[in-house]
Amino acid sequence: MTEKELLYVEDAVNHELYMIKTCKEVEDCLTDENLSKVVKKIESKHESILEMFMNLL
Repeated sequence: MTEKELLYVEDAVNHELYMIKTCKEVEDCLTDENLSKVVKKIESKHESILEMFMNLL
């Protein structure tokens, strides 16, 4: 991989980590069960994407 490609991967991984962290923070603030489920689903999707990135590396 070139240095530029590695920087792209690093940015993508950091984006996924940020999204996971944000989902967890939002989920902690929610009282509506349905909204909480939606946020958990979004968090799970970002965790899957992060796992795919890590498997590629």
